[in-house]
Amino acid sequence: MPSTPAVDHLVVAADDLARGVPALEERLGVRLSPGGRHARYGTHNALLALGGATYLELIAIDPEAPAPGRPRWFGLDSASVRSRLADGPRLLHWVARPPVLPPAPDDHGERRHLTRDALSWTLTVPADGSLPGDGSGLVPSLIVWEGAHPTGALADAGVRLDRLVVSSPDAAALRRRLEALGLAGAVTVTDGPPALRAELRTPSGPVVLD
Repeated sequence: MPSTPAVDHLVVAADDLARGVPALEERLGVRLSPGGRHARYGTHNALLALGGATYLELIAIDPEAPAPGRPRWFGLDSASVRSRLADGPRLLHWVARPPVLPPAPDDHGERRHLTRDALSWTLTVPADGSLPGDGSGLVPSLIVWEGAHPTGALADAGVRLDRLVVSSPDAAALRRRLEALGLAGAVTVTDGPPALRAELRTPSGPVVLD
């Protein structure tokens, strides 16, 4: 169970996992590992190790799952997010691993205890399913693992996260927020329009997801 404050995983979304997996594999030049299903939110995923206790999650609505009876996480029900995925998988969000979860309530969302197979974790999820903060995806969701971490079972395809860059119109405020969470230095924060950029090192060369 990792305890070092860091980027836990990147959330890359697709409008359909069956199409998204080969599209992302072609872009990265490596194979993704099968993930699993999230019954509470009606989604499923595929995974890729990024070195250490960091990984990439490719997530999509599960067409075989019943409607979850609640908004799906990461804004996957929203028309604006769905429109962004029309041309293929997109880097949507990031999940951070702080030293401890701050007490609720705050705009990170409700604290949800979740399980899948041998995995058990607590994640912040806004009740309305939106991305935390202002919905831009810049403010991370927060996670604490209890026991095994997904990277312990993932094959190493040789991909590494060199840098995650978070661009914000109020970079100073975002830096202060991350520092208060114990996440100073986990990402590079720059001034500019809202944007995320993951700089990856792959066996075939650098790849940028944004």
